[in-house]
Amino acid sequence: MSLRGLVKRFDTKLAVAGLDLDVPAGSFYGLLGPNGAGKTTTLSMAVGLLRPDAGQARILGYDVWTDPAEAKRRFGVLPDGVRLFDRLSGAELLAYHGLLRGMDAAVVDQRARELLDVLELGVDNRTLVVDYSAGMKKKIGLACALLHGPRLLVLDEPFEAVDPVSAALIRDILQRYVAGGGTVVFSSHVMEVVERLCSHVAILAAGAIRLNGTLGTVRGDRSLEDVFVQVVGGRTATGSELAWL
Repeated sequence: MSLRGLVKRFDTKLAVAGLDLDVPAGSFYGLLGPNGAGKTTTLSMAVGLLRPDAGQARILGYDVWTDPAEAKRRFGVLPDGVRLFDRLSGAELLAYHGLLRGMDAAVVDQRARELLDVLELGVDNRTLVVDYSAGMKKKIGLACALLHGPRLLVLDEPFEAVDPVSAALIRDILQRYVAGGGTVVFSSHVMEVVERLCSHVAILAAGAIRLNGTLGTVRGDRSLEDVFVQVVGGRTATGSELAWL
């Protein structure tokens, strides 16, 4: 994935300010930033969900905005909020996604059953997605993103509001995916998850990349949290505040 000069304004607010980013193939790339830093806006522009005011997004050599059909065949997306057709069961939702992509019905059925089984959603579970827990919704969203066998996954806060058991399963599947040659880009503000999973990291603040590179290069001999707080300008309690406590 290659992003060049991405810009997005909402009224008077500059949400993304000429952002450049290159994601190496086969990497596990974490996009870090505080709330409001522009992570979701950046990823939405990168995958064609939000049109940039300026700039270019290319996925595996294809421009997302001038050649969207070819670009979108090559990646899967788990967007913010996991917006789904939730009056379907998990199996029905996967069938719907697969047929929309023009996949063979038999292939869709086989892959859907495997995904539902591996993600512990129940192959024959007739529960509607609207009644799924938060963790189950993340998992069925991930299944939809994986169904067509993309080489790139773009995931917006995939571990948010997910219980530890579901989070561990999602981590395992993503690690297997990268080990098999896939590339993952995901946004987060949870340092522990990023340090555990990522080979590369970019720190985003006020709509711009402040620091990026391999995890070891970005972190150096400090914790990722310390680097993050310094880069984004966060404060650390010194002990003198709230003395009355």
